[in-house]
Amino acid sequence: MGKGGQPTEVKRAESQMDLSHLRRESRTALELAVVALAPSDIIDRLATSAGLLEALVELPTDSAPVMALVPKLVTRTRLALDDWQKWHHEHLEGKIAQG
Repeated sequence: MGKGGQPTEVKRAESQMDLSHLRRESRTALELAVVALAPSDIIDRLATSAGLLEALVELPTDSAPVMALVPKLVTRTRLALDDWQKWHHEHLEGKIAQG
């Protein structure tokens, strides 16, 4: 715990908000990837990230599962989102602009 409870509480609230945002972003990307028939690897990675984030966001931020899983999950989710955005840009944006 940090000195004086408030900074820790603010950091915890920001962390929870970051996780909620990442959860929403990964769910939206998953839905779009499914509709766009993106490669199964991208869909699977987005689905895994979205599902784990969905489960973890319900737990207290200082719980053992959250503390153990979140750091690597955030990294994996951001990589999956980056790969989705790259695939989307390469395969869909050009087609939409031409249409």
